[in-house]
Amino acid sequence: MTKRNTQQRRHTILSQVNELGEVAVEALAEQFQTSEVTIRKDLTALEKSGLLLRRYGGAIALPQEIVANSDEKSDSLRKMAIAQAASNLIKDHNRIIIDSGRTTAAMIPELAKKRGLVVMTNAINVANRLLSLENEPTLLMTGGTWDPHSESFQGQVAENVLRSYDFDQLFIGADGIDVERGTTTFNELVGLSQVMAEAAREVIVLVESEKIGRRIPNLELPWQRVTTLITDSNLALDTRQAIEACGVQLICAEVN
Repeated sequence: MTKRNTQQRRHTILSQVNELGEVAVEALAEQFQTSEVTIRKDLTALEKSGLLLRRYGGAIALPQEIVANSDEKSDSLRKMAIAQAASNLIKDHNRIIIDSGRTTAAMIPELAKKRGLVVMTNAINVANRLLSLENEPTLLMTGGTWDPHSESFQGQVAENVLRSYDFDQLFIGADGIDVERGTTTFNELVGLSQVMAEAAREVIVLVESEKIGRRIPNLELPWQRVTTLITDSNLALDTRQAIEACGVQLICAEVN
């Protein structure tokens, strides 16, 4: 199936959702003479782009209160800009780790352009989004103990699985950035993040500029472990200079 056909089908599906208010997977599969698996991938991709909401057996149009929420839209645009800048660092056939988090998860649609990826994650939502991609990257899961705070797998089992591999890049978020020390988090479980960083040749942190300068007690990754920090373009010049002085490559993505 060509990329053009996929785009046309998804455009038609979105038009029907907006016109009818809801659509069903079974009916769409029959309409387009394709499998229900393909339709589910279409709906997942459209949901990840913020164009509809998945529901059991189909999808519905976005509620007007969500469409009208400009703050969420602005937040989404920042995440998308950061995610796109991150994806530009990934080469075909790279072996990467994607940690849990909304900003890291925003990378997934961009990975559809890459070939032969191997992706390890500790997050179910990241795994589900990866499975919706038509280029079908190889998916690896850490396993481990489910942590409801971070909505990800943590613990010794996950750490041991990661130690069995080596990766080109780790993409990880942060609750805050201490300009003097490194990335910080509210979660006291930082062991897996540190093992992820040990397993990857490059450590790439994705974080919105508003979190930079936020001091949180739990240090996750010191600057010595971070290769690149990607944020949006709202970062003050003196803060940029302070981060770069720590030996970290800084990328400030322009928000459209």
